[in-house]
Amino acid sequence: MEVTADQLRQILPQAGARADVFCEPLNVAMAEVGVDTPHEIASFLAQIGHESGQLQRLEENLNYSDKGLLATWPKRFDLVTAARCARKPEVIANRVYANRMENGDEASGDGWRYRGRGLIQVTFKRNYRRCGEYLGLDLLGDPALLLEPANAARSAGWYWKVAGLDAHDDDDDARSESRIVNGGEHGLADRQAILTRALEVLA
Repeated sequence: MEVTADQLRQILPQAGARADVFCEPLNVAMAEVGVDTPHEIASFLAQIGHESGQLQRLEENLNYSDKGLLATWPKRFDLVTAARCARKPEVIANRVYANRMENGDEASGDGWRYRGRGLIQVTFKRNYRRCGEYLGLDLLGDPALLLEPANAARSAGWYWKVAGLDAHDDDDDARSESRIVNGGEHGLADRQAILTRALEVLA
């Protein structure tokens, strides 16, 4: 089963003309990893729809206020460090993503270099390396390749496959997929709303 651009616009109403840009790349990416039933496609679109702001955003927004930093990463910021780092996306990325999943320390710049990109926000050096091997691209050398529509879509397919999300995408509930993609339930209401719309459109 393939999705049309018109169906994408119904499922992701804020996508507008981006639905035309991403229709073919999404169909290629989904076919590649076996996302081909209405439930599977709906689950996939619910997650990438939320993560990308309905296809509008292919790069992580790290422009946090001091209050946002304290709420999002309470273990990595206190009042002093939050005030110092607020509204400095590069500084924030290097701090919160340091020394994790093959990223170096803050000074290495890996946090900013390997910040979230693509339709499902691939993050961290290890994931860029593994995703690059799958795509046949040097993502470590050129992380911005994930901003190209075909690569952005296929990187989401890669993540869906390696994270085992196909084991959770046959029901009407976005909760389990959201926990895997996001590490919690952030944005769950939006993800569920997209899933519900998609199931109706693809029925």
